[in-house]
Amino acid sequence: MIASRASLRRIGWAALLGLCCAALFGMALKVNALRSEVRQAENRILALKRETLYLETEFETRSNQQQLAAWNAVDFGYQAPGAGQYIENPRQLAALGKPAGPGAPAPIRVAAAPREGAVLPALVSPLTGEPLGEQELAPATPTDHAQAAAGLDDRLRKVERPEAKPAAAETDAGEKRP
Repeated sequence: MIASRASLRRIGWAALLGLCCAALFGMALKVNALRSEVRQAENRILALKRETLYLETEFETRSNQQQLAAWNAVDFGYQAPGAGQYIENPRQLAALGKPAGPGAPAPIRVAAAPREGAVLPALVSPLTGEPLGEQELAPATPTDHAQAAAGLDDRLRKVERPEAKPAAAETDAGEKRP
């Protein structure tokens, strides 16, 4: 079977097209690999910039510490606390306090629950300053909740309407005002 010239030409073109597609695919892979390398290089550059900034900050901080130490030695004279400056318990801390001076307010005391058999002082009204009577101190009478709910229900059922307002006043010209 002899292939005609036209069919050979078609086969040649198809082979050439396949070869071009394979070359294009290979080039795309190389381009993507190169892009990946470029991104990695950019990431390395950014990491090195961050590290450089960190090292510059560290260097400046340490040089500032030397300057601060020099100032402290000359001007301020601060020293780290020694072992004798630490206290062991709250009593030592209290011993460091100063006694209360004249006119100082009384120390704040913590409230405590009444002890058995202790007598409570009489309650005094903050408004009048007089002791409260037995009526104010008497415990409230127990409430019957069912009866209270029934009474509330009756009160809520009634609709109270305010009394009607007088008619609108008339002006000199005979017009009504609301």
